[in-house]
Parts: sequence; C-alpha cells; structure tokens
Amino acid sequence: MSGRRWLFADQLGPHFLDDPGQPALLVESRAAFARRPVHRRRAHLVLSALRHRAAELGDQALFIQTGTYEQARAEAGGDLTVCAPTTWAARRLVARLPGVTVLPARGFGTGEEEFAAWAGRRGKRRLLLEDFYRDARTRLDVLMDGAEPAGGRWNFDGDNREPPPSGGLTLPAPPAFEEDEIDRQVRRDLDAWQRSGDVRLTGEDGPREFPVTRAEALTALRAFVRDRLPGFGPQQDAMLAGDPVLAHSLLSPALNHGLLDPVECAHAAEDAYRAGHAPLASVEGFVRQLIGWRDYVWNLYWHFGDEYRDRNALRARHPVPRWFAELEAESVTARCLSDALAQVRAHGYAHHIIRLMVLGNYALQRGWDPREVTEWFHANFVDGYDWVMVPNVIGMSQHADGGLMATKPYVGGGAYINRMSDYCADCAYRPTVRLGEQACPFTAGYWAFLDRHSARFAGNARMARPVRNLERLADRGQVVAQEKERGSDPP
Repeated sequence: MSGRRWLFADQLGPHFLDDPGQPALLVESRAAFARRPVHRRRAHLVLSALRHRAAELGDQALFIQTGTYEQARAEAGGDLTVCAPTTWAARRLVARLPGVTVLPARGFGTGEEEFAAWAGRRGKRRLLLEDFYRDARTRLDVLMDGAEPAGGRWNFDGDNREPPPSGGLTLPAPPAFEEDEIDRQVRRDLDAWQRSGDVRLTGEDGPREFPVTRAEALTALRAFVRDRLPGFGPQQDAMLAGDPVLAHSLLSPALNHGLLDPVECAHAAEDAYRAGHAPLASVEGFVRQLIGWRDYVWNLYWHFGDEYRDRNALRARHPVPRWFAELEAESVTARCLSDALAQVRAHGYAHHIIRLMVLGNYALQRGWDPREVTEWFHANFVDGYDWVMVPNVIGMSQHADGGLMATKPYVGGGAYINRMSDYCADCAYRPTVRLGEQACPFTAGYWAFLDRHSARFAGNARMARPVRNLERLADRGQVVAQEKERGSDPP
C-alpha cells in the first residue's frame, strides 16, 4: 500500500492516487481564500469539489479544515507524497514542509520533462504552438493514421472561424447538476465568511453549473461529445448575446480540478470522429485546445519562470478601473463589453473569444497594468488557476511579454466584433465609426493603441500594414485625443 497522498483541490480525480485504496489527505485552507478577492461561483466550486471528494473517500481520507496549509501539515503528521502542485507558490510551500515527497505533476498530456526535451530540440527557434501540438499528437497517438494526421491535415483552424449563424445555434442545454447538502453547507459557510470579513467575494451567487465529482464530470464530457462537439469547430470563435455557451464544452473547470484528464477527453472526441458522429474539423479543434493549447500554456508557465508574471513590455501602467473590477455591467454602454461583464458577474465564466477579444482587448487598448488584469481574471473565473491566467493574460491577451508567446498583439477594432457576433446591431456605437458620439470604443481604442506603439510594431511583419494605415488617418490626432479624454470612464 502506498503512503498517504496529499491531494490539492485541483488534484481530485482518481489518477492522482497510485491505487484506489491509497490513504489521502485533503486540506481546506481558509487562508487560501483570503489572499485576493474571489468570485463567489469559483469559491463555491472549489469548496464543493474538495468536500465532495473527501466524502467519497470516507475513512480513506484525512480531511482537515483549518486556517493554513502549514497547520494542516502539522496536524496530519507522518510522511506524505504529493503530485507536484500547479503553482509556483504551492511548490515553494510543499518544498519547505517536512516529510513531503514531491512527485511529477499529473493531469496533463505533456509533462515538464517532455516539454523541456522538446524545447531543447528546438534550439534557439521560437517555441511555436503548432510545432508543439504536432509533436504531442504524434507522441500521444491522438487523431493519427499511422505516422500521418487523420484526414491528411494537422490543422483545421481555417475552417473553424465562422461567424454565428443568423438564427443562432439550436443545441441541447448542457447538463444541470443537482445540489446536495454539501453544496448548501458551502453556501452557508461562504455567507458566514463574507460577513466576518474573512473573504472578499465578487460576482453573484446562483445554482452550481459545473461538475464537482468525477461522475458529474464524466456526464458533462459525454453530453458535450454527443450534443455539442459536432458543432464545436465552425463557431468556436463566434459570440452571441443570447447564448453564452454556443457549442463550447464547459469542461475547463472539471479539467482544472483534475476530475477529467485531457488525454481521455481527446480520445473521447476521437472516438466520436472514428464512429462518424462528429466531423474531423470540430474534433481536431477540440483536441488542439486540450493537448495543444492547454498543455502548451501549462508548460510555458514553468518554462518562463515565476518572474514572467511581472513582464510589462508595453509599459502599461493604468490601474484597472473600479467599474471593471466590480463587474458593473450596467454602467457600460458598449453592448459587447456590458454583456461580457454581466456574464462574468453571473456565472464566473465567458468563453475564450469573449475573454480575449472583448475583455482582454479592451484592457490592452487602454494600457491597464497587465499584472492587475491577470489578477482580475484569476479572481473572477471558475477555471482561473494561476498557471492558466499568467501565460494567457501576460502573454496572449496583453502582449506584456513582448512577443514570447504570440508574434503579434491580439488587438482588434469593432469590425472584428461585428463580424463574429450579433452585438453591434443593437449597440449605441457603430463599429465603423472612430470619432464622435457614435464612435465604437474598440475601433477608436484600436487606433489609439497603434498610435502609442507604432514605433514598436512598425517592424513587425504582422503589424506593419496596420501601422501604415494609421499613418494615413486624417483624424489620427482627434481619435487619440478623444481616447485620452475618455480615460478610465466606462465606454
């Protein structure tokens, strides 16, 4: 029998134990929720998942509810093993505690040693996602026909960028999860903690929308593969005001709690393709998110080092304004941004394009401090672990790393939002207007962003043309002045 395994709240699946009967330690630390504001939905999900796992394990688990992890370690006694935690801070914690043996991390298709070996083979070349993804597909034997990719193509991304259909998507609703006494007690505890000032909660309460057990997670995976995977590919970058889910899987919280393994999810999608139940373009897009992007982000978090979170190549210094920090959707006139904030406030969730091209895009255009933007995303999303948000926000969203992750900043004007959503039709602003009362804040903000950074991006092959277009704008100075006047006011 293996020794006692310490399971963090993102290590709750069976694959974090060496055998089904291995003794376990689970710790609920009140101090962990006091470090920063946290969305009520996220706090509920973490506590519910942890307590459900403790209940499942019964006498097999020592479940300690206390102030700090150090207190729990002292109370637990004996020697412990732990799969390497998912944050720099947690790894420093377990490294300094006595009697804790740290094992390699689990829950990812590509481990840190495998990534280091792949990066070493790259030499001084850029660590491109596409190259990493192809290597992972081959090594893990996912969507492969022998030595070749299924269908003769590695990437169907060009087929998966369609705008939303005019009539929307008619798909079954994601599965609902019935709350039990554990959920009700979590809600009561959060109320008490908030009243006492022990935690600072953001967002709104509501029925639990995401899995907290392995059984629920498998139900969610099966429902997605059956109902939504066939349509996932074409509209994965689309946005609809009346449908925050579209064909997205909603599986990231279950994956990030360790209730699902990404490789098993990739194989489930592949099985649907092989059986003729889902088109290859949709399946490939989903697989790329799992063993491509997710594993890539995980490994870059460690590869770049803990100081990566402090990068600020664009010297963005403005603080995140109060209306954004406090999710005041009603104070925002721009329909896409108002809806995005309302989704986050109500659900602690918005899909990846809303995160990148609405919320992140607006912050990037205004020059908000990337460290503060990262903290905001970390606090307000149900899947917002540190390893997720630091690379995604610092690198992908805010281009604060100067191009280590992405060759160009993900900045765009109202034309992109208009093409990929139904937001602009009923908005007070016009996506083609950059000056005056009807000026779209994303369009005007795009040109003001280029004006601030034109010297930096003039030599960027993917940004040189927009910079040349900026130089031809007759109203360039007026647009920039207009954006300076807007300042931190809600658009």
